[in-house]
Amino acid sequence: MKSIYLVLDMQNDLVHPDGASGKGPLGEQVRSRELIARTAAAIAKARSKGIAVAFVRVAFSDDHREANPASQVFGAIARNGILKKDAWGGAVHDELAPLANEWNIVKHRVSPFYGTSLEVLLRREGIERIYCSGVSTQAVVQATVRDAHDRDFEVLVLEDCCASPSAQEHENSMASIARFCTSIDSAVAFD
Repeated sequence: MKSIYLVLDMQNDLVHPDGASGKGPLGEQVRSRELIARTAAAIAKARSKGIAVAFVRVAFSDDHREANPASQVFGAIARNGILKKDAWGGAVHDELAPLANEWNIVKHRVSPFYGTSLEVLLRREGIERIYCSGVSTQAVVQATVRDAHDRDFEVLVLEDCCASPSAQEHENSMASIARFCTSIDSAVAFD
């Protein structure tokens, strides 16, 4: 079965210690769960097994024109001036550096399927199985799992490569998507 590994929203503003959210509770969870190192190892393993790796970023124009100002999530992003597409904060963390030939899917909403070319590319490549991980579990990971499931993809979440602003939010999120995916440890992924 042809597979891909989607690395979800592992961007400087969200996961780097100097990033806007990286300085707060989400960043604390990213560090305590060793997400950068675990995700880097998972990326390397996927590449070594010949499994495609793709990067999904939530990012906006400098003026945040794509962000809904009334949204509790995107309005705050625009007001705080973060996750700009071409700025450091909107870039994937350096330790997870995408290769030149790997997909860079930019989204303006929670789901990587909404308003992007992701599904077209997956279908064109004959992908049937999606491995995924990232931040935050209660947002992009849940949205990816649910939307991929409803598009008839098999979905496996690398649980130890995901985080939320609290351990409880992460656990609750994983429990709520258990019916739609398989939760695995990155150590056994891609085997």
